[in-house]
Amino acid sequence: MVKHLKVRIETRLRVKDWKGRVRSWQLSLITWALVAVILLSYVAFIYFPNRKQFLAYAKSDETAYSVDEALVSANTKFAFNFFRELVKEDENNNIFISPLSISTALTMTYNGAEDTTKDAISKVLEFGSMDQEKVNQEFANLIVSLEHADEQVKIMIGNSIWMKQEFEPMVKSSFIDQLKTFYNGEIFTRDFGNPETVDDINGWVEEETEGKITELIQTIEPELVMFIMNALYFKGDWIIEFDEAQIQKQDFFLPEGNTIQVDMMSTSGNFSYYSGEDFQAVRLPYGRDKLAMYIFLPHESTPLDTFIENLNQTSHEEYINQLRPVGNLAIKIPKFQVEYGVKRLNSVLEKLGMGIAFNQNSANFNGIASVSPENLYISYVDHKAVIEVNEKGTEATAATSVGIGVTSAPPSFIVNRPFFFEIRDDRSGSILFMGKIVNPAQD
Repeated sequence: MVKHLKVRIETRLRVKDWKGRVRSWQLSLITWALVAVILLSYVAFIYFPNRKQFLAYAKSDETAYSVDEALVSANTKFAFNFFRELVKEDENNNIFISPLSISTALTMTYNGAEDTTKDAISKVLEFGSMDQEKVNQEFANLIVSLEHADEQVKIMIGNSIWMKQEFEPMVKSSFIDQLKTFYNGEIFTRDFGNPETVDDINGWVEEETEGKITELIQTIEPELVMFIMNALYFKGDWIIEFDEAQIQKQDFFLPEGNTIQVDMMSTSGNFSYYSGEDFQAVRLPYGRDKLAMYIFLPHESTPLDTFIENLNQTSHEEYINQLRPVGNLAIKIPKFQVEYGVKRLNSVLEKLGMGIAFNQNSANFNGIASVSPENLYISYVDHKAVIEVNEKGTEATAATSVGIGVTSAPPSFIVNRPFFFEIRDDRSGSILFMGKIVNPAQD
């Protein structure tokens, strides 16, 4: 009996001891978890004082990395295809465009295209096997990711649709819904015959480009019933700024062989750099090192236009991947600013294969509205871009306008009131008979 009692007491003691150890282990685990949370909070407080901003960065980065490579590849291919054609048109002139602004405006327009017109736009924009819904969703992801990319890099992307008030009832709600949902498009209805409408449209562009582009359109032609517009604004500070005190006048060699004096900026530091057989390249990062300017400098024996002619999505990707960090790299670049446009892009887009979209008879934009027996077509695509590069960073903006026109209805001739008539010999011009009819039923 005593023995059994002793066993029970020892068992209870062991159980009590085991429970005590479990509690101790739990307390230790909780303590270490609290320590970890405190440490993580401390790290977040030290390195990310703005937790909201940190979470926004994380979401932006996740969204950016999730953008389908097929869309990125398509946009890059279109950019180089387009730029090469533009170089041919504006040989020996400064050129500055935003291919993303152009492709965004054209993709919004693409949502209203059908049949062979839709195929042509898709081919020019290099969409391949991506369907419209996929293209729209990936554009939406790209736009959202860019707008929250960096607190020190301001990026604004604005999209809008301006409709002639008489045309607005004919516009399909499905088209408007697509542009609202995926492109955050603002919808405006205006009297296109009122000169103030031009001011309203340009005012929207001016606001979206921080006052850098004040006039994208001058007049509204009678055939225009809609504008599909994109505006893109960028302002970023260099991670390693150029020293203002070191800016000096230096020679810049022009293609013809003569030189001009420019304000040359200087800096040095750890930059990614590559030197190839016929060019050098450097990466100049902004803000938190997620966005950067890449400068490609052909060797003296390689004309710039030749280098650009050979530049495509594949070679460009290879060049970017070959850049490597170089410590204490000395860099000199000129301060510059370029205002390019308003540039009409019709001829370049036609050369790339989008001619049908500009054809008044063959274009098919029934996805925007059905206006039979009339027809919708792209009247023009205009683009303007501005950039300024200085010791602090870069400010650049662009705007693209797609003007949608409508053909005139075939003339009708309804004789339903008194009329005059004549019978004429057109060979000599002699009138044989003439008369007037007041009442056709009268004998």
